[in-house]
Amino acid sequence: MNLHAIRAIYLFEMARTRRTLVQSIVAPVLSTALYFVVFGAAIGGRISEVEGVPYGSFIVPGLIMLSLLTQSISNASFGIYFPRFTGTIYEVLSAPVSAAEIVIGYVGAAATKSIMLGLIILLTAAFIVPLRIDHPLVMLLFLVLTAVTFSLLGFIIGIWADGFEQLQLVPLLVVTPLTFLGGSFYSVDMLPPGWRTVALFNPVVYLVSGFRWSFFGIADVNPAISIGATLGFLAICLGLVAWIFRTGYRLKK
Repeated sequence: MNLHAIRAIYLFEMARTRRTLVQSIVAPVLSTALYFVVFGAAIGGRISEVEGVPYGSFIVPGLIMLSLLTQSISNASFGIYFPRFTGTIYEVLSAPVSAAEIVIGYVGAAATKSIMLGLIILLTAAFIVPLRIDHPLVMLLFLVLTAVTFSLLGFIIGIWADGFEQLQLVPLLVVTPLTFLGGSFYSVDMLPPGWRTVALFNPVVYLVSGFRWSFFGIADVNPAISIGATLGFLAICLGLVAWIFRTGYRLKK
């Protein structure tokens, strides 16, 4: 394992975050704070509690998950697409660096940035609404697993995309709607039986439900199933990345 190569890629990507601090950290935190104001204050005034948890607190895990998913994909997709766009990816591919080391460097940096953002949002939320975390280790497990999994998905999107517009296609048209429909702002149990069944086909439901359980001990889905679903999606993403490097899909022309 070439740790020097991994460190070089990782530090380069982390340095880009420092250069774009407003876009990478400040903007997502401010956007999430606005969600707290709009949903926590406006809707929270009409819905006092959900399953015994104040509504303002109830939506915190969903908002963190929303930011975590979108930022993980965005960070990783741009991180690998930009070298493809400039042509510098060929220097990386021709260097004595394995596919695993390239993935660890890029995905590790994207996941680190997303985890930092999630923790900052969590800290911000603690100043706005009362919070408790019943299972902190499980919370960190979900945070890390989700960040790594969706950073891998972003890495795949960054290789697949032909232009900057396509980088935003999946996050805007697929991931964000699935997150809003995945119980971020409500409990799936509040839906009519038919829609509740449909909601269970949404993979984000399992992420939000398991993450919320780590905070308040309540869940729409068994936490063990949520962890299993996350690990399953992680395995699929790893398989796709392995196939990309084995075939050279959109990496070698």
